[in-house]
Amino acid sequence: MSTLPPKLSAAIDGVPMEYLLAGSGAPPIVLINDAGAPLEGWYKMLPALAALGTVFAYNRCGIGNSGSAREAQTGAAMMETLRALLFKADLAPPYVLVAHALGGLIANLFARSYAGEVAAVVWLDASAPEEMDARQARQGRLSQWLRRALDLAQDRDTLNETGQLSRSVEQIAEAPPFPDIPLTLLCAAPPMLPWLTSQAELDARVAGQRRLAALSPRGCRVVTAGSGHFPQLSEPELALAAVRDALAAISRR
Repeated sequence: MSTLPPKLSAAIDGVPMEYLLAGSGAPPIVLINDAGAPLEGWYKMLPALAALGTVFAYNRCGIGNSGSAREAQTGAAMMETLRALLFKADLAPPYVLVAHALGGLIANLFARSYAGEVAAVVWLDASAPEEMDARQARQGRLSQWLRRALDLAQDRDTLNETGQLSRSVEQIAEAPPFPDIPLTLLCAAPPMLPWLTSQAELDARVAGQRRLAALSPRGCRVVTAGSGHFPQLSEPELALAAVRDALAAISRR
């Protein structure tokens, strides 16, 4: 594993948040993790990204040495924490947001809410908001009962972001339109665990990803044959190429 820069910490509303910085130059490249994923998951990409500009990665509440959440971790709450942390790290906008999976919800809401602060977005196997909400709604009674039992057994934090998906989806629907910025969506083909997914769900997933890519006039969807759900680990060169293309598009504009 590549050696990562020393981790830093800043308090946001009294909660310590862990982050790191590498490289230099603008626009800052902001890495947004999947649910429960630590910043170490970017280790294959980080050295090459640092050669392109300033890179920022962080751990959300309850991950690594970041403190526990004090409020429900909706998309809006996570977005505002990230924005405040970028300010504490002295990183001025606009940003290039590179988001994996559930982190795509944060990037989606950020770009809509603060359009002037986002120069480009790169999504790595992110799901469309309505797809994530529908997936929860399709859970059968047994699945819901098992989840509640597991939550009780683990004394799970009720403020956890995965428990706030419906509200996060609503917040995106209530936000302004997505801005006209460079947008790239890398999506896995086939998706993770296809044998556990119905054809209707697979079709809905593709339709949702096409809608995501169409949010911006400059959006594009790239199907990756061998990446799986974690292109930043399985095919980091593809994710790096998407970031390079975004930076080039920003320079041309």
